[in-house]
Amino acid sequence: MIVYGSLKLLKKIAEQVKDEADKELYDLPTIEKKLIQLQMQEELGEIPEDEYKEKEEQLLARYETAKQKEIDEAEAMIQQKEDE
Repeated sequence: MIVYGSLKLLKKIAEQVKDEADKELYDLPTIEKKLIQLQMQEELGEIPEDEYKEKEEQLLARYETAKQKEIDEAEAMIQQKEDE
């Protein structure tokens, strides 16, 4: 019984950590802010152009994924309301 409760608690904590990580990785305003900061760093010469391009590519990929998640969630909500 104690082991089951511990596993259940551990699963809940893991889900919360995943949710927070997803929020950080796929939050559109956060990604936009990071893109602006990155651009400023490149313009001020704080990072080399190749590093800028690599990080920009990663952020844009995350942005695209986040936008698609947002669209999928909106479509799911619309479908759910239509099914009611």
